[in-house]
Amino acid sequence: MKSFLLFLFLPLSLFAQNFSATEIASYQKQAKQVTIIRDNWGIPHVYGKTDADAVFGLLYAQCEDDFKRIELNYIEKLGRLSEINGEKDIFNDLQIRLLIDSTAAIADYQKAQPWLKSLLNAQAAAINFYLHTHPAVKPALLKRFKPWYPLLWTDGSIGAINTANLTIGELKKFYSGDYTPTAYRKVIKDQQSGSNGFAFAPSITESGNAILYINPHTTFYFRPEVQMQSEQGLNAYGAVTWGQFFIYQGFNEFCGWMHTSNNVDIADMYAEKVSKTAKGLFYEYDKKLLPVGQKKVSIKYLDGKSIKTKQFNTYFTKNGPIMAIRDGKWISLKSKNRNTASLIQSWVRTKAKSFEDYQKAMDLKANASNNTVYADAKGNIAYWHGNFIPIRDPKFNWGNVVDGSTSATAWKGLHPVKESVHIYNPVNGWLQNCNSTPFSVAGANSPKKENYPPYMAPDGENFRGVNAVRLLNQPTKYNIDKVIATGYDTYLSAFAVLVPALVNAYEQLPQSDPLLTELKEPLAVLKAWDYRCNENSIASTLAFDWAQLLIPNIQRVYIDQGEKDQVQNTIEFAAKARPNELLDPLKAVVTNLTKRYGKWDMPWGEVNRFQRLTGAINEKYDDALPSIPVGFGSAMWGQLPSYRSGFFKTNKRYGTSGNSFVCVVEFGSKIKAKSILAGGNSGDPTSKHFNDQALMYSKGQFKEVLFYKEDVLKNAERTYQPGL
Repeated sequence: MKSFLLFLFLPLSLFAQNFSATEIASYQKQAKQVTIIRDNWGIPHVYGKTDADAVFGLLYAQCEDDFKRIELNYIEKLGRLSEINGEKDIFNDLQIRLLIDSTAAIADYQKAQPWLKSLLNAQAAAINFYLHTHPAVKPALLKRFKPWYPLLWTDGSIGAINTANLTIGELKKFYSGDYTPTAYRKVIKDQQSGSNGFAFAPSITESGNAILYINPHTTFYFRPEVQMQSEQGLNAYGAVTWGQFFIYQGFNEFCGWMHTSNNVDIADMYAEKVSKTAKGLFYEYDKKLLPVGQKKVSIKYLDGKSIKTKQFNTYFTKNGPIMAIRDGKWISLKSKNRNTASLIQSWVRTKAKSFEDYQKAMDLKANASNNTVYADAKGNIAYWHGNFIPIRDPKFNWGNVVDGSTSATAWKGLHPVKESVHIYNPVNGWLQNCNSTPFSVAGANSPKKENYPPYMAPDGENFRGVNAVRLLNQPTKYNIDKVIATGYDTYLSAFAVLVPALVNAYEQLPQSDPLLTELKEPLAVLKAWDYRCNENSIASTLAFDWAQLLIPNIQRVYIDQGEKDQVQNTIEFAAKARPNELLDPLKAVVTNLTKRYGKWDMPWGEVNRFQRLTGAINEKYDDALPSIPVGFGSAMWGQLPSYRSGFFKTNKRYGTSGNSFVCVVEFGSKIKAKSILAGGNSGDPTSKHFNDQALMYSKGQFKEVLFYKEDVLKNAERTYQPGL
């Protein structure tokens, strides 16, 4: 009994993760250099003596808000998902191991410059200190974080890796030894995600200051809102990806940056000429035979309650790892999914004090996943379409597999920024990108397509881009609230093409066709519609469900060289579609709505809901529990705000991605900004900041950003030092 009581009263720190006394003392020393102030929205404002101290405070605060998302991100980048999810993720892990080399990450950490190493050390130290001070938190796998982990994931984008058009299914087929020929079908990328970025020059704002609109469309709760400041010149505010130590999309006192996804060709597929001889496997390169590189990769996976191991013998050429077999040829992938220069660029841009500073960051040519929309306090606005762009021979179609046996298809360095698609301070005074072509970024003043190689900007136009240009071409003097109103315009430009085609198809029906009666009322609703989405719109419910049943081809947003884009495909489809190709899907929608709700004429807000219940990675949804109506929908069809929803064995639709952290900032002698976040900043359902922004989010209503410390102090909810 005495021993039991002794156990009860032992300090909790004894049951924490296994860190040495020296490590704990070092963590505590750094924690004393940090102050975290949580404001009345639960947003952490982190103040540190040094940049490393600010990183320490930032990561500690992230852990407090959602440790599980931090851990999961690094489990994925380590290629260890199978250890928690089982055999189903073995080939996800193999793909990561082939494309992200942890040995190289460790080597880069060891040779990193002192300033970078101090940030990496602080990142790991903060997470480890959190685990030490929170023994009740049980990691799913990672009980100790290493300082080289961020070198596995060197930008803040939501996608883990770029594999060109190669799929995990193909990888599984090849490394399972299945070389039987199959017809390749190109996988269409997710068309409902993306982002919007707008920049407004002083010439078109009421105040004469530049304004930046930051509107990523991501999985909900993927990025929290934070501020980090140090006495070494850092003072950045914005969205940070869980587990990373830099502001990914945001601003400082001098400038702001917004990233949108693109389809710039940065990863290429090569058909290898492989032969087997008595001496082993060889591949041809410039008429010489070179040995195929081989490496054994062991993947651990959970099987019931035990861990098992599956081993793969993997293959490499000078082009990259072998990832598939097509038409009997081994396909290698050349890419750069891990790049220390990218991590450096991600950090240094947050400390840029001028347009020239930001240009120096761009000159690192290391941002492999994003476009950049920029504005600053001197009134500059700018746009860069990509940044890491390999130089290649434009006579090849780089969207296809190219010949890997010749140096003619080799990369020839990187394009300098001056050769990339970019534009600075256009005379029209605005810039926009909605994951669309850069050749409409400034309307009539945009860069010209013929001046660039096709692989540099194969991106097509989409209906968000069409809508953005339509709005921004209207003469207006902008302020923060007008920018928000523009960014939340719900005009669905795709339906201005599709619905008239539908009405025309209906009017062509013979009098004997029963569809004339069956679709009379729904057609009348759609014909009278102004193509705007809102909570009370019955037409929106019909249109969103109907459009999903149309041929997938019209959804093409991210395209490769020479392909038709979403707008072209939709116009062509609307012009050529047979009446029943348009009318039968609408009949199916009416039938399904009636079956589901007892009537077809359902207002969009009754169907489309926001609900956050558990904070789990895979959220649960329940029609019987409270939810909030949302008047926005999928941005795929042209509205600017994005709200992607679906069914989860539920009668109602629930949102999972779209507008997440949204912010508008006006530069000048003093920063002015407003923002909104999906749900709230905390991932803890017991926190009042779990859902405190949900209603405002559903209405597109923004809160004031607290950028200056005096304002933070006036609205402080809690002030503390990490773990102390």
